[in-house]
Amino acid sequence: MYNSQLNALICVADCGSFHKAAEQLYISPTAVMKQINALEQHLGFPLVIRTSQGVRLTEAGESIYKDAKYMIDYSDQAVKRARDLTEANHATLRVGTSMLNPCKLFMDLWYRTSAHFPQFKIQIVPYEDNHEGILSVIERIGKDFDFIVGVCDSARWLERCNFLKLGVYEKMIAVPLNHRLAGRERLSVTDLYGETMMMVKRGDSAVNDLLRDDLERNHPQIQIEDTPHFYDIDVFNRCAESSHVLLNLECWKDIHPSLVSIPVDWDYTIPYGLLYSKTPSRDVLEFLDAVRPYAV
Repeated sequence: MYNSQLNALICVADCGSFHKAAEQLYISPTAVMKQINALEQHLGFPLVIRTSQGVRLTEAGESIYKDAKYMIDYSDQAVKRARDLTEANHATLRVGTSMLNPCKLFMDLWYRTSAHFPQFKIQIVPYEDNHEGILSVIERIGKDFDFIVGVCDSARWLERCNFLKLGVYEKMIAVPLNHRLAGRERLSVTDLYGETMMMVKRGDSAVNDLLRDDLERNHPQIQIEDTPHFYDIDVFNRCAESSHVLLNLECWKDIHPSLVSIPVDWDYTIPYGLLYSKTPSRDVLEFLDAVRPYAV
């Protein structure tokens, strides 16, 4: 943006000698003198007076010195403004990811549509699936995350965010590897008679409440054990350590190495999609418009 030899002139003037300026610039005194000589030759008049006490500026040198400091400061500001504009034109979409709600589905959408968004960058932001803290994670959508990809039939989640449905996952049954049902390829509801089924407690998921109503009304031979409203890895550990079965999802069938998940002859599914802020940014809305054709 400006003649870099001006830096050498300013440093020599501030230090009062070529040797001290050389230390500041991390070059040799000879290199400093060559830069000053080259600048004087370029301008056509002397800038410094060399004396036994050191170096001082000529009257012309004083004028160049003052203007050079202004030019360098102005140049730095110009570069900063240009960099800020560049960064402003390269928006970042922050995507949450966790063990139970990985961001792979978002990345699949991104690879399909990214050609339309050369100005966007993706930042992956991890979070924990702790059932006691997940609502605080959902509340951070729009602050710490632009999107979270996940299953969502939770009334409390939907009070805190918007949801674009992309598809559905089948509800399955997970059992420990040594369970009597572990070798089955598919189950009927009657296969679960005599079992204790772990599932989320009533009151947050319409689909789960409907399934619970069905089991309690038509299949009382299945005992239901409540889990927290929101699964975390502890729920899967409890199932693996017990002889109980767990209401699970197709997308979580490989979440625990000591459990096997089996399809069931029923029509219960749960939607999955993009969770985003109640007050989405322009960038978020632009991306949503691009992915709506892939939504169910």
